[in-house]
Amino acid sequence: MPQWIWIVLIGLVSLTACASATGNPAAQPPLPPTVPIITPEPITPTTRPTTVLATAPASSAPSPLPTTPAAVVDPTRLTYTLEQIADGFNRPTHLTHAGDGSGRLFVVEQAGRVWILRDGQRLDEPFLDLRALVGSRGNEQGLLSIAFHPQFAANSRFFVNYTDTGGDTVVAEYRVSADPNRADPASARVLLRIAQPAANHNGGLLLFGPDGHLYIGTGDGGSAGDPLDAGQRLDTLLGKLLRIDIDNGQPYAIPPDNPFLNRTGALPEIWAYGLRNPWRFAFDPVAGLLFIADVGQNAWEEVNVAPVNAAGLNYGWRLMEGNQCYRPTNCDPSGLMLPVAVYGHDNATGGCSVTGGEVYRGTRQPALVGVYFYADFCTGNLWALWANAGEWQHALVARLNIQTTSFGVDEEGEIYLLDRAGGVYRLAGQKLPD
Repeated sequence: MPQWIWIVLIGLVSLTACASATGNPAAQPPLPPTVPIITPEPITPTTRPTTVLATAPASSAPSPLPTTPAAVVDPTRLTYTLEQIADGFNRPTHLTHAGDGSGRLFVVEQAGRVWILRDGQRLDEPFLDLRALVGSRGNEQGLLSIAFHPQFAANSRFFVNYTDTGGDTVVAEYRVSADPNRADPASARVLLRIAQPAANHNGGLLLFGPDGHLYIGTGDGGSAGDPLDAGQRLDTLLGKLLRIDIDNGQPYAIPPDNPFLNRTGALPEIWAYGLRNPWRFAFDPVAGLLFIADVGQNAWEEVNVAPVNAAGLNYGWRLMEGNQCYRPTNCDPSGLMLPVAVYGHDNATGGCSVTGGEVYRGTRQPALVGVYFYADFCTGNLWALWANAGEWQHALVARLNIQTTSFGVDEEGEIYLLDRAGGVYRLAGQKLPD
């Protein structure tokens, strides 16, 4: 990959060739309107966004559909607004809530601090400050996520994922101090270290699944083209989705239904493999689905969907990039879990680096319930993915004027977006006239 990309595209995710539109501009589908920020009169698009059937080739594993009804309205029939909630953060990387009924939002900064937003106001002191431990010189290094134990209100336990000063991945547990708005730095307990051969493709998300286990997304180790073939190897934790039991064992236990627990030559933490850089993934317990947005190489960005209990799936990298063969160029995709949605790097409706999002389960915007939203870091394109009449569909629904580093949700299920420039925004949608 050309070195200039790393200089021009200052991003957290695997920035891989944010190409401009090519070919005849008149042949490109019309772009939806730019999303306004805190605009009382939403902009009405003059043309409908392009909707694409998000079907994979027949040779791929079948794509699961939700067991709950599809979205109550076509998400292309809405106009979208970003409502600014807060600003002034330093390269934010993650947002989540503690699930303790407090209504607080926790915003992670790349350099190593976690801040609390309460009623839209940032507290004066950080919840946690790990800047002395965190290495963030690389564009994709730093403090990358925080996850609160499902019983956090009772046990005060939470977990962080960061790259240390040597560039390696660390997953550590902390507890809250006597002050509920301040963590106890002395409570640190390292659960897992993963050596990183390069500064990029660190994955970095921690997320508790509906089963109560901790899931960890890891990239393929960086560089370009997966030179280690880490995605397809089962003897490395790189290029994987890991699953561990943090309530048993020292420092953790392996859930007995992990798919490679007793396989010779395979690491038992692995839940799924064949991933390049799953920067963000999300669970939708209502539909029983797992969404994984995997950052592509030079041509394709992808979103994968699988049942939450589907173990041992192979998402294809580096055999596949998106739904196309990568290496070898005449690969056999049989048995692979191919994406339900892809977009390319070669036109204005594409981009260069997918930022995985969230399924809307809030109450403010009933028309959005069940829709998965995701974005492209480079172009600002906002996409919707939903099930309709037995088919997955995805559509480019808006252009954001922010660089989306991460999505998040609050305790009410409302969706938030983080801007690398420091803003926190809530996504809103208004139905267009019929």
